[in-house]
Amino acid sequence: MLPWVYGDSRSYLRVKVKTSGGISKDILIWREYGSLGPGQGSSSVSSGDVATVHPQTSGDLPLHCGSNSYTLDFTAMTQTNSATRVQRNVRGVQSSTIVSGNGSLSIAQSAPTVIASPPPSAGYTWEFMGEEGVWIEYQTPGCSLESAGIERRYQKNPKGQIRFKAGRYSYTLDFSGMCQTNVRIGTKRIVRRTQCEAQQTSSGGMGLQSRWQFQDVDGSWKDFAKRSGTCSVSSQDIEAQYQQNPNGTMNFTTRRFSYQLNFSALTQRNLSTQTTRSVRRLN
Repeated sequence: MLPWVYGDSRSYLRVKVKTSGGISKDILIWREYGSLGPGQGSSSVSSGDVATVHPQTSGDLPLHCGSNSYTLDFTAMTQTNSATRVQRNVRGVQSSTIVSGNGSLSIAQSAPTVIASPPPSAGYTWEFMGEEGVWIEYQTPGCSLESAGIERRYQKNPKGQIRFKAGRYSYTLDFSGMCQTNVRIGTKRIVRRTQCEAQQTSSGGMGLQSRWQFQDVDGSWKDFAKRSGTCSVSSQDIEAQYQQNPNGTMNFTTRRFSYQLNFSALTQRNLSTQTTRSVRRLN
């Protein structure tokens, strides 16, 4: 049975590589589940527990270590601290630099064999309907799941549900109903699964038109969406103007402000406050 380990960012081993130069370097220690890290309490699961659960589920495994709670995500191959949202990589190994329960080191000579998460399912983007009708892509670190991770879960069970966290709230994403529900207050939002241009073209379709997005204050990318009283242009409107003059500018308005979009600089500037945000064009 392969041991399961997590990357302990606080523990590094200083080793000297046997070369003519006698070079020394730091190696990240992989700490086995069930062992005691520096200043840590005992873990609620052992390496054997993880190895037993892994083949039976593609979901999450909750675990505790001392006063801290974590979620082990077998799809993303990460361990997330439930309070701080700090993530660490996780893997099952045949050989590596591992710290055992008594603190002794096991350094294998051969390269580690890693049980990797399945490759992302290319060609699809997952988004939810945000405030004022703007579509927002699922992205980390603001959300515990990213678009590619959702697509992998969808491929396994297109009629199922998954649980994830964003900020201090937990949500359920229902693939059948294409909606997300706030578990605590019951608020629902529409969800969509969009096929990317490259995937459309390879399937014999005409291909989707380029999408334009701006980077919001929280770092997430949001589509330009034309709605009465909210935004005067859509992503398609911007693309049409861009095709006419890729080095030019265009003006648009939102509910309270006027903006200038600069195609060369890929920025939008608030003409009142002079605040500038990044803009991107997705093919």
